[in-house]
Formats: sequence, C-alpha cells, structure tokens
Amino acid sequence: MSEFLVPTFWMGLLQIVAIDLVLSGDNAVVIALACRRLQPEQRRIGVFCGVAGAVGLRVVLTAFAASLLGLAWLKLLGGLVLLWIGAKLLLPEDDGGHEIDAATSVAGAVKTIIVADFVMSVDNVIGVAGAAGDSLVLLGLGLAVSIPIIVWSSQFIMKSMERFPVIVTLGAALLGWVAGGMIVDDPLWRVVLVERPGWLRPLAGLVGIALVLGVARMLRKRAGGGPERQIL
Repeated sequence: MSEFLVPTFWMGLLQIVAIDLVLSGDNAVVIALACRRLQPEQRRIGVFCGVAGAVGLRVVLTAFAASLLGLAWLKLLGGLVLLWIGAKLLLPEDDGGHEIDAATSVAGAVKTIIVADFVMSVDNVIGVAGAAGDSLVLLGLGLAVSIPIIVWSSQFIMKSMERFPVIVTLGAALLGWVAGGMIVDDPLWRVVLVERPGWLRPLAGLVGIALVLGVARMLRKRAGGGPERQIL
C-alpha cells in the first residue's frame, strides 16, 4: 500500500494513461471495424470479449517487456525506439486506412480484435513499460484504467485529436520524456556513473522531447511537407 502514497506512482499512472490514449486510437478503430457486421447484442459481446482478450495479452506482453528492461542495453535500445515512435507520431498520416475485414460471428470478431491489437501494440508496450518502470502494480493499474477509456470513448478521443492536433504533439513530447528517462536509467550507466546526479533524469527527458520534435521536423522536410500535425 505504501506504493500508492508516493507521488511518482501517480505521475507514472498519468503517463501510462496518456501514452495509451495517444497511441491506441487505431486500436479502437479496429475494434469498431471488426464488429460492424454483428447484430447489436452480438456486437456488445464481441467488443467485451475481444477487448478482454486484448487487454490480457497486452498486460502479459508489457510485463514481459518491463522485466527485460532490467537488463543492460535494453532500456537504452527501448528508449531509442521510443524516440523514433514519438517522431513518427508527428509525421503526415497515411491515407491507406485500415484493412480490417468485418467478422460475421462473435468468435471471428474476437479473434480479429486480439490479433490486430497484438500486431499494432508494439509501440504501446514499449511506451507503457518505460513509464511503469519496475512496478507491476503501476503497470496493471495503468492498463486497467486506460484501455476501457479508449474503448468506450474512442470516437471522442479521435475527434479531439483531429480538432486539436496539439494533443498529439504533447503525446509525442511525453514519449520523448519517457524515452530520455529510459536511456539514462539503463543499468549500463552504473558502470560509468557511481552516483547519478538528481538533475540527470529531467535533463535527459528534456533532451528526449527536443529530439522527438527535431527529428519529426527533419523527416517532414525531407519528405517534402504534406499534411502536418501541429508542432509546438
């Protein structure tokens, strides 16, 4: 219970919820597409069972990723990947849409939701694992809070992001902040730094934010512009 009394626990929880909200919009669309041909009664069952299966799989994958991040080099590599994910979040969107076949049975819809969520959730897993740190309680609680919000308010979330692109920019900046913290938290640095100064992690987070925004600008210019997301 003492873990709930630490301010960093609640900051980590807010980070997990924010990361999931920003990165899981596509997953919510997949749920809607997979169940669109079902009858209303079946649709509710399909959404519930599919989301339950996807959440269970997501918790296992993220817990596994979080445990691996205790090994040398993996937090460093995970942080670099997260920087790239944050930069890609700010690039022009593809026009290809979602190629998801609508299922005609509850079992088919559940299978589609779970498989699609598994394929699309690599970015979520890395981001949430980095925000959770070594706390499995924080990990489970963060996913339990954020995923139902995503499912039941997916349309509102997606419309808000379209109307206020700065939300996506803030989400990308959060990924940069988490990535910077992951990189300096890698056990590899314990060999170099006997005692880590308290300002190092916040500084690394700010550098991570700058890298995400800077790389996104560079990639967008190289691609010749196109529809832009708002960057602060």
